[in-house]
Amino acid sequence: MSRPFTPKVVTANDLLIGDVIYQTVDDGWTRDLAKAEILTDEADAQLRLLHAERQHTRLVGAYLADVNEGPDGPLPAHFREAFRASGPSNHNHGKQERTSHV
Repeated sequence: MSRPFTPKVVTANDLLIGDVIYQTVDDGWTRDLAKAEILTDEADAQLRLLHAERQHTRLVGAYLADVNEGPDGPLPAHFREAFRASGPSNHNHGKQERTSHV
């Protein structure tokens, strides 16, 4: 028996910058997980993933990531995605640089 489909977002890495990015409803990309399109239909999710995979000059490593629906948008469902959403593990770069107190 197959498992039921759970909400997902399409995520990848920006090819030029390396940042984690998420697909938006308008076919754009954002660095903010809360602005990503939540996909609740498996067939639609596969089509959105195929659309992302064709953008090989813009991004790399596109895949569907499990999320939970939060009051302000999608939230990571797994540690890996929470880690990716927070930015590089080095506080002197990317998203974490803005929150660094050093």
